[in-house]
Amino acid sequence: MNPPSSTSPTVGFRTIDLRGRTFSPGDLKRAMPRAAADARSSEAAVQAIIDDVRARGIETLRELALRFDGVEQEHPRVPAEVVDAALAGLDDDVRAALEEAIRRARVFARAQVPDDVDVQVAPGAHLTHKWIPVDRVGLYVPGGLAVYPSSVVMNVVPAQAAGVGSIALASPPQKEFGGWPHPVILAAAAMLGITEVYAMGGAQAVAALAYGIRDHSGTGRDIDPVDVVTGPGNVFVATAKRLVRGQVGIDSEAGTTEIAVLADASADPDLVAADLVSQAEHDPQAASVLVTDSEELAAAVVRALEARAARTRHAERVRTALSGPQSGVILVDDVEHGIAVCDAYAAEHLEIQTIDAAEVAGRIRNAGAVFIGAYSPVSLGDYCAGSNHVLPTSGTAAFASGLNVTTFLRAVQLVHYDREALREVASSILSLAEAENLPAHGEAVAARFEAGAS
Repeated sequence: MNPPSSTSPTVGFRTIDLRGRTFSPGDLKRAMPRAAADARSSEAAVQAIIDDVRARGIETLRELALRFDGVEQEHPRVPAEVVDAALAGLDDDVRAALEEAIRRARVFARAQVPDDVDVQVAPGAHLTHKWIPVDRVGLYVPGGLAVYPSSVVMNVVPAQAAGVGSIALASPPQKEFGGWPHPVILAAAAMLGITEVYAMGGAQAVAALAYGIRDHSGTGRDIDPVDVVTGPGNVFVATAKRLVRGQVGIDSEAGTTEIAVLADASADPDLVAADLVSQAEHDPQAASVLVTDSEELAAAVVRALEARAARTRHAERVRTALSGPQSGVILVDDVEHGIAVCDAYAAEHLEIQTIDAAEVAGRIRNAGAVFIGAYSPVSLGDYCAGSNHVLPTSGTAAFASGLNVTTFLRAVQLVHYDREALREVASSILSLAEAENLPAHGEAVAARFEAGAS
């Protein structure tokens, strides 16, 4: 169904009826509601931006800031006095809310730090699995349709818990704020001790962080390349992250937001509708999906969506998102069938509003984050749960994790054998080296036991 016009009061929340049908795993994935355009459709445009940033550096950043943001920019680095002024002008209630969000996020992030592993596999044969933080990270905080100081918290806190020593933060320039990122974003960065902040948005920000920028003006304001780029964004940001992966690490393809709600007849339709609308207000391409075995609940949710979409502040954006091909009701035979559908969809955010919600949630395999019961809405995770809201989208939760402390850590293996421990496996190494036609591998071991070897 086409999105309604801006004057239409209706929400075209479509229905996909999967009841009484058997699907192969592949067919079930293909039956899931998805946006008509995905990240791959923007690859050529995004690659051109990345190439231009690499070739022309600051000049390209200036041109794109003017074209996309209407901002004339000399250099994207935000002056320290601008960051300090943003913190000084922060509303007291917002500051208190951010402090609580930071506190809870730190509790969870610190608990995620993994221990090193030391193992003796045989006498004199020691192996260590050692976790080491990356040296430098680039954190992206989106702007545009909404302001996301919460994404500052979600990016920075796990990086700090991991022990990263150098953190750069990028967020789009805002014309109404002198060409700098939104003051609340700058204030959140200041609260977390982040002093390296850049007014850069979109694919160009990802490219600048990944490859670095040389400033040839003589001022020495280079942007040093990072080891990992993280953070949510629109389809262009998600595509850029995928295209620079390999040059740098990334968290996941955290693109346009999505919510799925698995609900049975016990769910409150108005609460389900409220949660679907809460994510639809992010973006016209946001996905809101209800999976249920109750036609009565589905009908009640659609009625509640109509009412809520009519009175919410971002009504047109919400209607567009709810009416898009990425949103709708999926009717299933029962909760068991619903679990299979949710695993095929692999939602960024998955709410479970069923009888025995905790038991059902424990059987979910594919989701960025699972919210259990009527009092754990996605909005809680967006701000103050302590969990992270930078999560994989577009079905990538089937293989990718949400942003967490290990995103910023590398596991290094240490191998320490003494002479006798090596002697014990020497014949096995020689046999395997010969089987692989790599005799010098075996000779490197044998040389340690030849006459005269120390």
